[in-house]
Amino acid sequence: MRNIIVLGTIALLGISVGHTAPSTPDWAMNATAIEACSCPHFCMCYFNSHPAMHHENGKAEHYCKFNNAYKVNQGHYGSTSLSGAKFWVTGDLGADFSKGQLDWALVTFDKETSPEQRQAIGEILGHVFPVKWKTFNTGEGSIDWTADKDHAHASLNGGKTAEVKLTRFQGMTDDQAVLKNVKYWGTPRNDGFVMMPNEIETYREGPNAFEFKGTNGFMLTFDMTSKDVAPEKAAMGY
Repeated sequence: MRNIIVLGTIALLGISVGHTAPSTPDWAMNATAIEACSCPHFCMCYFNSHPAMHHENGKAEHYCKFNNAYKVNQGHYGSTSLSGAKFWVTGDLGADFSKGQLDWALVTFDKETSPEQRQAIGEILGHVFPVKWKTFNTGEGSIDWTADKDHAHASLNGGKTAEVKLTRFQGMTDDQAVLKNVKYWGTPRNDGFVMMPNEIETYREGPNAFEFKGTNGFMLTFDMTSKDVAPEKAAMGY
């Protein structure tokens, strides 16, 4: 998924979050992503203004259809703890990032998250993903999330809704192959993209359903706090 910043009103979130609040509490989030998309490995979106071209039903089309499953390692929003919270972002970046708008996204909160945690995560995501979406929705579901050095697996509603399964790319040694010094969306810090092509990445519901095997996948841990956001933007909730 591309680290693109779109000028103007940031409209990632439609979660009844407090973007109009006069002030924003101190917050921090350190979270790990199990992430996969339709692009070849490694996703060209991080280095180009458009995603990979795909040929389907006699048509050539650019898109990046993705599933990102997140687990918060440590975090808070004011007095609300976010540690251990899970959320999932599914969507399509669309054909051309240079036009200043991405296609669609769905944020699914784990059923175990509280209303306060959902609002807090929504506020923070507005800074992690400072972009515009043509269509944006939210939902809730049961998220399972497991990972080790060699494998990562995340499922939404037991895989009935979505699933991502990754396997470590075999480098010259058994150490993980890690891409460093590449920005992840709006976040100021990450520990590198751990190369893990997917065995499957799929979204199985509705007209936007998709499935890909053997395409891009990685794990990444990002870190961001309210101190990383310009004071005037933090006060406005974006």
